Amino acid sequence: MLRSLWTAATGLDAQQRNVDVIANNLANVNTTAFKRARADFQDLFYSRLKEPGSQSATPGLFIPSGIQVGNGVANVATTVLFDRGAMTGTGRLMDVAIQDGTSFFEILLPNGDVVYTRDGNFHRDAQGNIVTAAGYRLNPGFTVPQDAVDAIFAPDGTVEAIFANQPNQQLGNLRLAFFTNPGGLRALGGNLYAATDSSGLAIEGTPGQDQYGELQSGFLEMSNVQAAQELINLIQAQRAFEMNSKSIQTSDEMLQTTAALRR
Repeated sequence: MLRSLWTAATGLDAQQRNVDVIANNLANVNTTAFKRARADFQDLFYSRLKEPGSQSATPGLFIPSGIQVGNGVANVATTVLFDRGAMTGTGRLMDVAIQDGTSFFEILLPNGDVVYTRDGNFHRDAQGNIVTAAGYRLNPGFTVPQDAVDAIFAPDGTVEAIFANQPNQQLGNLRLAFFTNPGGLRALGGNLYAATDSSGLAIEGTPGQDQYGELQSGFLEMSNVQAAQELINLIQAQRAFEMNSKSIQTSDEMLQTTAALRR
């Protein structure tokens, strides 16, 4: 009887983790370039009360399936799904989106580390450096002249400063990063990811070539969260939590019945 209590408890814990993941997805439904996550589960070890294929009570016969009782479920991973979000036009030239779902911008942190993002909401700081909304510099660095009125990203990664009364000035070429296993990236918050041993090292390339998507100025990639689907997932997780709660209630009632028989 106690096995069912502990098994149901693992179900409660797993569904709580599931709800945590779904809630984070819904909280970021309007976060630029946010990538939804999915909680993945596996069944736990089994108690083998009778091995499959073991000898039956009748000589020469064998048990075809045995008796194997599971001990619950566990959350083994949260998989980040890097399918591309919808593109939305902003009319702002320093907003830029990548037209695929697997490439990343490189961002330089103050400590010298390079991290990665899909968020192309870029700005100019007081020194003219192109930076993220949090002030981190785009890597490699681009400095827009003070007298330039704006900057634009060409589809092939060429970055140009725009002037009111003179031709555009080329500032350099932006390169994108690609990972063999983007799901292995470490989420840092702030729309940033860090490479890990699981993701592999970043492979740099030119926008529009090979597996690297072209750039599109004046657009931003939105979250890939589908609110309606997440609400359905939330209802399913809630019902699963309730069913595991019912298993605990039923086991408790059976224990009460057993205890009453001993009086």
